[in-house]
Amino acid sequence: MNRPHLFLALTLVMFCRSNHAEDLNCLSENERESASLYANLQQAAYTALDRRGETYEELETPEQIRDYQKRLRDFFITQLGGLPEKTPLNGSTTRTIQADGYRIENVIYESQPNHHITANLYLPEGEGPFAAVVVSSGHSRTAKTAAYNQRFGLMMVKHGMAALCFDPIGQGERSQILDEAGKVVFNGTTTEHLLMGAGSTLVGRSTATYRVWDGIRSIDYLVSRPDIDAKRIGYTGCSGGGTLTSYVMAIDERVACAAPACYLTTFQKLIEKIGPQDAEQNVFGQITFGIDQPDYILMRGPKPTLICATTGDYFDIEGAWQNYRQAKRIYGKLGYPERVDLIEMDGPHGVTPQGLATIAHWMQRWLVGRDAPVPVAELTTRPPEELLCTPSGQVLTLPDEKSVFDLNAERATQLATQRSKLGETESPAAMTERVRQRLGIRPLDELPLPKFEDKGRVQREAYHIDRLVLRTDSGVPIPGLTFHPVSPQDDAYLYLHDTGKLGDSQPDGPIENLLDDGYAVVTVDLSGQGETAHGTRDELLTDWKTYYLAYLLGKPLLGLRVEDALASGHFVAYYQQPEDKPRRVHLVGVGQAGIVALHAAALRPELFASVTLRDTPRDWSSVVKQTVPAGQIDSAVHGALEDYDLPDLVRLIGEGKVKYE
Repeated sequence: MNRPHLFLALTLVMFCRSNHAEDLNCLSENERESASLYANLQQAAYTALDRRGETYEELETPEQIRDYQKRLRDFFITQLGGLPEKTPLNGSTTRTIQADGYRIENVIYESQPNHHITANLYLPEGEGPFAAVVVSSGHSRTAKTAAYNQRFGLMMVKHGMAALCFDPIGQGERSQILDEAGKVVFNGTTTEHLLMGAGSTLVGRSTATYRVWDGIRSIDYLVSRPDIDAKRIGYTGCSGGGTLTSYVMAIDERVACAAPACYLTTFQKLIEKIGPQDAEQNVFGQITFGIDQPDYILMRGPKPTLICATTGDYFDIEGAWQNYRQAKRIYGKLGYPERVDLIEMDGPHGVTPQGLATIAHWMQRWLVGRDAPVPVAELTTRPPEELLCTPSGQVLTLPDEKSVFDLNAERATQLATQRSKLGETESPAAMTERVRQRLGIRPLDELPLPKFEDKGRVQREAYHIDRLVLRTDSGVPIPGLTFHPVSPQDDAYLYLHDTGKLGDSQPDGPIENLLDDGYAVVTVDLSGQGETAHGTRDELLTDWKTYYLAYLLGKPLLGLRVEDALASGHFVAYYQQPEDKPRRVHLVGVGQAGIVALHAAALRPELFASVTLRDTPRDWSSVVKQTVPAGQIDSAVHGALEDYDLPDLVRLIGEGKVKYE
């Protein structure tokens, strides 16, 4: 019996063009450079930023500016997942260090119940009430005890201001991931922030949510003290501390004076030069909505704000000046152009001694009312162990302490209860629609059919491989391979793998096993994989730069890949087939590509005869609980657990059609 030959016309056309040297690339070198997902996302970001620039130019009156500020602040807080309820701080001082002309209190207080912040409070001599400056640490492992952070506190206290320097999550005494011996697992602090980001994103929060709330609660702690003047609060910090300063000063009106250091540039310059930074430095959809980095200052105008920058910083100095110019114009329209300024010092990333003196001068001017110059000073720091607040040096060893992972898991449990009630009445069609919207995918009937391009053949001993490219309107091609046995079955396979079209293609591997059974197998590079990748995918942290560039645009990377899978599935089903008689397509997903497969089959269950998943999570709720969610970041969909979990997709597909291996 003769079976219909998969891609018969393709075989006839390419028969005489077999390659002797095996080359499984489908795009030329020039094509790969322009076809990468990252490059396409860059262009989308630039277009969105241009639109935001047009809106900025329309701001003329104080009333327009106030409306703009409120609209951006409301969006920003919404995208953080809202802010938690304020609960008792339960603050205490664990040690007091008396020094010459000031003292340091080692303090601890609760950001949320059983979720503690450790900090050093530098206090001048006297009873006060004092002006006070919150100091946010950059990405140093030792955080508040790092020499540069101590110098922030010392410089403020020497000029009559209190200073509260606190440990961020994942740093200092607040590592959120410890081994069984209570020791820090990851020395890289951004690693912890990225790993926290995976579960936070799934429950509609982000690492930034927890960072911002810690900053706000640190202000709460200061103003709860009788020796602090609640109307004279400043905020500063370098690098990651500059990020948090920018966020908190934008949304907390109690910040009377701010000086973000070594962070503020523009998103255009950031994306051109070094790309998005770690999880806390990205808010979902903010670029598409119209929030650029200058808006962190615009949102607080006309409150005093100093940009502290260095010429050689990897946060681009040209962007810092563009940021400043935008702020200066808006502050002028509000009648207070003198309240925003920029200082540029020679040197690499980091606050120089003169930069620190200038920040102290700025705080002194606006918080104390004294505009006298502040000279550069030699500041003697203390051994870190003197400044610790907990007996073990880590808050996670405290009784009943909750980590960010615990807080996310609690939220996931709440969302599961809400979903179960909804699931009792919701139709499969309504669930499918919510999944589609959460992924950011257009209505399915608006998705374009893929266009096929023949890219040649590679001959192997028992079969051949046809190279192809599928194109939709996404701007990112889908390179693919058809592994073709001599006499194929009627059915065919679409095989998705984390490493792209070459995954599992080794001799005697899973794809060859399917060939041995007589099946043709199509493999593809999903967006950002293989020939459309940006660098190499990290097994722990994934391709997080591409993920967060898409995240800033409000485009889940998973959604982009699901569109690719749907286009590829349509190609396999209908190539050289009558419209009313598509071939049966069996879908395989390996690793995180299995999550792509689940979503594609849930949206179009009629397109796939079966779904086989290998090394794929069975649910996202379990991922949220993991302290080291290895390889999970680029599959996380913002707020997905508000609508569905992976088992819900299995039900949409039909449980008998889905197999986990």
